Amino acid sequence: MSRSFRDALSSFATGVTVVTAHHESQDWGMTCNSFASVSLQPQLVLWSIRQSASSRAAFVHSGGYTVNVLSGQQEGLARQFSTGSMQERFAGVPADRLDTGRLKLAGGSAWFDCALLNVIAAGDHDILLGEVKNFGWTPAEPLIFARSQFLAPGQLAACD
Repeated sequence: MSRSFRDALSSFATGVTVVTAHHESQDWGMTCNSFASVSLQPQLVLWSIRQSASSRAAFVHSGGYTVNVLSGQQEGLARQFSTGSMQERFAGVPADRLDTGRLKLAGGSAWFDCALLNVIAAGDHDILLGEVKNFGWTPAEPLIFARSQFLAPGQLAACD
């Protein structure tokens, strides 16, 4: 991918999530900003994962995932879940185990626990389409990612 194309894509501000799954007795998690709503009825969401990602098989074969929308105070968590082993990613992170076995991280703006409906190949990524089975939200302001940097609410103008 050209740097210019990547720079153009970074002009679209997104929220920041950590997606979790539980597969073969292990918790899996990764930072993701490709999360999007698809449908209100039925309640469908999606996110994408690189086909070469080491955690791809866990997310594709676990039967579902939980999207944790990070709050403006959780930049450190976004960074923690972007590198390292799964044990390092979850180290010291407060979380609740849902009935599905997946983890809901504490302190976020929202969460969506989903059953995996479909995996759609798209270029060098797979799109994971899920049906929301349970969700919750708080009034906490979300963490934002734009122009290749994390921004707390109100900082978007600072990245110009």
